Amino acid sequence: MEWDNIYYEKEDDTASSTKKIIRLGLIQWQMRPYKDLESLLQQAEYFIDAVSGYRSDFALFPEFFNAPLMAQNNRLGESEAIRELSKYTSDIVQRFSNFSISYNINIIAGSMPEIRDGKLYNVGYLCKRDGTIERYEKIHVTPDEAKVWGMQGGNEVKVFDTDCGKIGILICYDSEFPELSRLLADQGMDILFVPFLTDTQNGYSRVRYCAQARAIENECYVAIAGSVGNLPNVHNMDIQFAQSMVFTPCDFAFPTNGIKAEATPNTEMILIADVDIDLLRELNQFGSVRNLKDRRKDIFELKRK
Repeated sequence: MEWDNIYYEKEDDTASSTKKIIRLGLIQWQMRPYKDLESLLQQAEYFIDAVSGYRSDFALFPEFFNAPLMAQNNRLGESEAIRELSKYTSDIVQRFSNFSISYNINIIAGSMPEIRDGKLYNVGYLCKRDGTIERYEKIHVTPDEAKVWGMQGGNEVKVFDTDCGKIGILICYDSEFPELSRLLADQGMDILFVPFLTDTQNGYSRVRYCAQARAIENECYVAIAGSVGNLPNVHNMDIQFAQSMVFTPCDFAFPTNGIKAEATPNTEMILIADVDIDLLRELNQFGSVRNLKDRRKDIFELKRK
């Protein structure tokens, strides 16, 4: 088996080595019945093992990838069923953290329901291969999430420092609000990860095209991963549509259509893609257009409250 070369750069005498070529592993997850949590984790570990076997630096899971476990609570109303699902979240996070260490890969654990102070949130966890765990929240819940499940929006927007540089994570609908990714770009984000879940193709198109716009306007890479298939025994999550992709800026050093890699639509698979961080640095200084540098800050600005 042949492997692409991985290059390293040392910025100064005290800085740790930083990778220039980052390998992304996107998991296009098939929604299928699982008899219990252990069965779902076995499938998740299979994919983690697969992408780590290709020396991926990141594994990206979709939003609500653990939704099949709600089938056992389908007798309940939607809001009660998803609260039952939230009881699995802490166990999944701990197992994913163990996987990140044993398989030497940073895992972006999609998203899961979580109850804090009696309120239901849509959250995910970044499980780093050094054993540390960080949390991110969905800021904008969809009208359906609010009405059917009674979900609340989160409040924290931040970049995460990893052994592959600074990354951002926005869950699904959040990618459709350009202010969030711009705040992350101003904090030094190079790669934006978007775990998503969409039922129809028009819902997917909103995420897909907004994510591609985020890559252009913020001079970054954007990786999106979603679920496919059907869940006939889970109310409010019965169908899925996805095509996972990796987007780039559009300039001479990148693909002309801004698409680095794309999965087959509605098929369970993994997608492996390398992204070059140095190309972002060159784009920022010498690009045909310079979306970050050319902002008219004399007439507008974006502030975080």
